[in-house]
Amino acid sequence: MAKAIHSMIRVLDEARSVDFYKKAFGLDIAERLDFETFTLVYLSNPESEFELELTINKGRTEPYALGDGYGHLAVSVDDLDAAHVRVTDAGLNPNKIVEFNRDGALLARFFFMADPDGYKIEVLQRHGRFK
Repeated sequence: MAKAIHSMIRVLDEARSVDFYKKAFGLDIAERLDFETFTLVYLSNPESEFELELTINKGRTEPYALGDGYGHLAVSVDDLDAAHVRVTDAGLNPNKIVEFNRDGALLARFFFMADPDGYKIEVLQRHGRFK
């Protein structure tokens, strides 16, 4: 079975967004991953394992228009290869499996697919922070 684990939104101002989600929903920073061109901030609280992922694209100065920022729903699975075969066999056209490494270690293994309306869904192998 699949389990929803996070949803991602793009934000312009990291501090303002972190402050808002802390005040509005009691979400705290669970992890912050800084990369060359973007930063990922995972927010959560003790109520749920589900997280909100904020993506801050470095150098972006203009606010995002509704629908302008890329986002996705993420689910985790025990066996990514089997899930990929299953959705392929069902005619759901997943993208290829990707391995995302950081500092020489596997950070995530995943593929993306889209629902009938075009909403992106990330399917992640349960590993590390992606449970």
